[in-house]
Amino acid sequence: MRPDLRSRLFDEAAMHRLAALGSVRAEAIDDFTSPTAREALRTSDVLVTGWGCPALEPDVVAGSRLQAVVHAAGTVKNHVPDAFWSLGIAVSSAADANAIPVAEYTIAQVLLANKEIGAIRSAYRSERAGADWNARFPHAGNYRRTVGVVGASKIGRRVLQFLAAFDLDLLLHDPYVDSDTTRRLGARQAGLDEIFRTSDVVTLHAPDLPETRHLADARRLALMRPGAVLVNTARGGLVDTTALTDAVLSNRIRAVLDVTEPEILPVDSPLYDHPGVVLTPHVAGSVGGELRRLGDTAVSEVESWVRTGAFRTPVRPETLAITA
Repeated sequence: MRPDLRSRLFDEAAMHRLAALGSVRAEAIDDFTSPTAREALRTSDVLVTGWGCPALEPDVVAGSRLQAVVHAAGTVKNHVPDAFWSLGIAVSSAADANAIPVAEYTIAQVLLANKEIGAIRSAYRSERAGADWNARFPHAGNYRRTVGVVGASKIGRRVLQFLAAFDLDLLLHDPYVDSDTTRRLGARQAGLDEIFRTSDVVTLHAPDLPETRHLADARRLALMRPGAVLVNTARGGLVDTTALTDAVLSNRIRAVLDVTEPEILPVDSPLYDHPGVVLTPHVAGSVGGELRRLGDTAVSEVESWVRTGAFRTPVRPETLAITA
């Protein structure tokens, strides 16, 4: 991983914990075919990776003593190809830790969206005078509002658990979750169309798969209530950007977008400046001081592997087809 990322993930205490387990090679590797990288792999039992890690192709690992890979970030799909799993090397991820700030961001945006804080702030900033805000925004607030969650992922479950503390009606759509589990999460099962049609806020937490691509398309966006809000902190491909732009520009719905397709919108996209849109540059996940949580989680996984031969949060290849 990049040297700057390594220093942000691991503080001095974390590095001491790793050093207590054995010899540590703090290499900045961005190409596994280089002589330095091959030597590091040949002499290492555990590899700790981060964002931007190159692909661990089987021929790169062949002949090494590598037994485990610990990813100090979320998904491993970008650097652990399908063929890697046949090597029998264990893999762990800090996806659980990275789910925490994404869920926190989502909760904050859901509550503020229902409160219509964006519109109220804009009006107050423009007018700089008192007003009957209850008369101007009679539907603002979170009491008895309906929030639809699409996807009971690690993040989706945390979102439901957090939202259960509020006086909200919670809906969940996930084809892999039964009704008993849904009830334990404080929600009611609902079809995807029902969620879009009846929710005041729809928040997306599904993986980016062929069957989920553009699940928020023009037809489903047209089902949303006037003034309803779409929140996407999952993957940009879940939303048809053109259809969403049209819906927002008509002032029929609002949106909170931390991820988009493309990842960086064109400079002339009207979503940047539209008052009904909160647009952020993929920062719902771990940023700043939150990176330490990822580093500490990765160190704990290395400790678990060295001491017990097993991970606490292993990545299982059979689940990758239905996860982010």
